[in-house]
Amino acid sequence: MPARFLPLAEVAEILSVSSAQAYALVRSGDLPAIQVGGRGQWRVETSELEEYIQRMYAQTRARVERGALDDAPSEGPAAR
Repeated sequence: MPARFLPLAEVAEILSVSSAQAYALVRSGDLPAIQVGGRGQWRVETSELEEYIQRMYAQTRARVERGALDDAPSEGPAAR
């Protein structure tokens, strides 16, 4: 059975971003996550990660359609 929750390190690897960038996505609320365990480690549900990826595709498509792709930052949490 596939894992339901992913640690931020795996999320960062999947998105090809740094751990700090993955944490910033969670902190900003762009990527919903929960804290678990005594040390409050962050976990992202795989379905939430997939929804986030689909939202980013949709936002990118919208920018391309209106010709605003060059106006957006190229990387990082602000690149929405």
